[in-house]
Amino acid sequence: MNTQALPRPDEGFTARLGMWVFLASEVMFFGGIFVAYGYGRSHWPQGFAEAGRHTHVAIGTLNTALLLTSSAIVAFAAACARHPPARRWTARLLWLTASLGMAFVALKGVEYAKEWHEQLVPGAGFALATPGAQLFYMLYFFATGLHALHLAIGIGLVGALAWGSGRRRAWADGEAVEMSALYWHFVDIVWIFLYPLIYLLGRHA
Repeated sequence: MNTQALPRPDEGFTARLGMWVFLASEVMFFGGIFVAYGYGRSHWPQGFAEAGRHTHVAIGTLNTALLLTSSAIVAFAAACARHPPARRWTARLLWLTASLGMAFVALKGVEYAKEWHEQLVPGAGFALATPGAQLFYMLYFFATGLHALHLAIGIGLVGALAWGSGRRRAWADGEAVEMSALYWHFVDIVWIFLYPLIYLLGRHA
């Protein structure tokens, strides 16, 4: 009897579908934060505007540039991982991506320290008296802290793949690099939405 092997499921498709489902759940989670922000700004526009003017736009802008650059670099890394002649560049590009992510987190730490000294952390002794200002900073710390957590996960993932790719490990293949790049782009897109809401709108209110 002539037997033929049944076609195996497309593992790459399964991985991509799983990643998209995960990212869709994350979009809904961050969407709740954006809805809360919209509610607060519509009910306490003066407080949100004043609070926004106290944010450190220079640091936020520099961090935006870092993330946009890292997103372009991780896209190049994914392309190199799929193209054998250029595969030797994959690990270097992934290390560079992770380094830019760490620079973002470090700058965010500097920004948090400044806000602590300026008494902009919600609670007793909060510096701004306008109603709604404290809510703005509650949402600010929650949203940016959650984003930083996601970025830290991305740094660990990209760093692991950089190590594995540099040592030709089978698990650090093109599919894995592509999935990590997709996650990194998601984190970048979330920040693209956060940046104008946090740093720009209050300055034009």
